[in-house]
Amino acid sequence: MTASGKRNFEARILVGLYLSLALGGAAAVETKTFSGARIFDGTGKPVIENGTIVVRDGRIAAIGPSIKVKTPKGAQNIDLRGKTITPGLINTHGHVSDVEGKRTGATEEGVTNQLALFSRYGITTVVSLGGEEPAAFKVRDGQATASLNRARLYLAGSVITAKTPEEARQMVDKSAGPKPDFIKIRVDDNLGTTKKIPPEVYRAVIEQTHKRGLRLAAHYYYLDDAKDLVRSGADFLAHSVRDNPVDDEFISLVKENDIPYCPTLTRELSTFVYEDTPAFFTDPFFLREASAQVMAGLKEPARQQTYRTNKLGQAYKAALPTARNNLKRLSGAGVRIVMGTDSGANASRFEGYFEHLEMQMMADAGLSPAAILMSATGGAAKALKLDGIGTLEKGKWADIVVYDKNPLEDIGNTKSIVAVYIAGNEVRR
Repeated sequence: MTASGKRNFEARILVGLYLSLALGGAAAVETKTFSGARIFDGTGKPVIENGTIVVRDGRIAAIGPSIKVKTPKGAQNIDLRGKTITPGLINTHGHVSDVEGKRTGATEEGVTNQLALFSRYGITTVVSLGGEEPAAFKVRDGQATASLNRARLYLAGSVITAKTPEEARQMVDKSAGPKPDFIKIRVDDNLGTTKKIPPEVYRAVIEQTHKRGLRLAAHYYYLDDAKDLVRSGADFLAHSVRDNPVDDEFISLVKENDIPYCPTLTRELSTFVYEDTPAFFTDPFFLREASAQVMAGLKEPARQQTYRTNKLGQAYKAALPTARNNLKRLSGAGVRIVMGTDSGANASRFEGYFEHLEMQMMADAGLSPAAILMSATGGAAKALKLDGIGTLEKGKWADIVVYDKNPLEDIGNTKSIVAVYIAGNEVRR
């Protein structure tokens, strides 16, 4: 090859490398370091007071004390001295499409917009338990990518509403078609106003769910139902026991079967809090995303009066202390608690904000900030078998929340978010 030809060949190689980088090809592997922050990694290990996280291609390549983690040459460094880092927060019981309804919730754009809203509040994963349509499944199936910049989605199929065991099995088979992460069932009479699904039917649902290799999430209200659901093989208790104090038998059942328990205290709150204008309507952290139209409707005197006179809402208001006390006892007994809200089921359960409100209510019930953070990070991911997320460890997705104040000192400090990263990509806030 002549000297001129060699130069032309080298030039073509350089141009090719440049285009590969510009177009996001295999050579365009971005490396970032997050340095100097206090790190709560979600594993239960001691906090790293001055740590560094190295992120490459959306995943954590290294993590540890800054004096031990070498910063790769050419990496983009994000200086977080004085800040606190946790894994992205997980809502183990939410809804994504319901709040938008058929207008936009049934489209990929509508689902993505709701997940983006969650992510701006540091909720980087949502387990949506029912009501999702094909668009949500498509969005979920496209999230295992280093370019992700909105919350991850895991979901249940259609809620099973069968009347007979045979119909139950058929409905499970149909719901299992799109490969949901869970099957959900409602075992509830809505405080005596509707007919409750009988045990022989929900047992058929559970049996068929397990035959399909899936897990069963249960909506329920009563202690006796919760016990029988666990005995029958339910995998996830998606609400609190609210009618009676939990007893030793129930504690033994959930511990022996390692069943996650999701309190959804804000679900109860949402049924009565709008009987007056709630204090959080003046919270800047709430107002940054809240719909002015929805707020205006909830401030209307006639609307507030309906909350005051609604028998179901007032009954749930009376039941909330029981739910709170049960959460405290179960947590103290070593039951696996996972943070969840039932937010998004309607517009008055404000996605993103209600997760922070839930964590504050968990603290008011007596849980420590560390226990609450575990319930929303590594503990939640482990309990629900959500791979690749929940902890800040080598090989996991780099879903990271950065706070100005330390939430381990006061769980209310989760509102001091300064940045959110999903797969190492900063979420626009």
